[in-house]
Amino acid sequence: MDTIVKIIFATAMLPLLINVIAAYFRNKELGYIDNRNPRQQALKLTGIGTRCYSAQQNSWEALALISAAVLCAYLMGASPEQMLLPVQIFFAARIAYIACYLANWATLRSIVWIIGLAACISLFRLNGVA
Repeated sequence: MDTIVKIIFATAMLPLLINVIAAYFRNKELGYIDNRNPRQQALKLTGIGTRCYSAQQNSWEALALISAAVLCAYLMGASPEQMLLPVQIFFAARIAYIACYLANWATLRSIVWIIGLAACISLFRLNGVA
């Protein structure tokens, strides 16, 4: 279970890491970082800056899904051994997803998003959930 908790923690850190990258692009493209209205400033971004902001938002959404999937699997009696591979696949897919988003590889990004979603669904299906 320790590895699963570490992966969930790393997943929770991804949006924060992306925010640091997004701040670089906000400063580079717009000349400053508006800490009073960062979301409004993000809407002014173009190109990789916009993709970075979008990847961050999607990472928050994905965190909720994997957290719920792991919790449900655990509550339904799934063992850490049963959960580990889907969680690892999910995390690898998230890393690939972010890389694809930043590189503007839309089709590949969608494919790895589906892989991550399938990993979450597999967690819900452990021991009869969903």
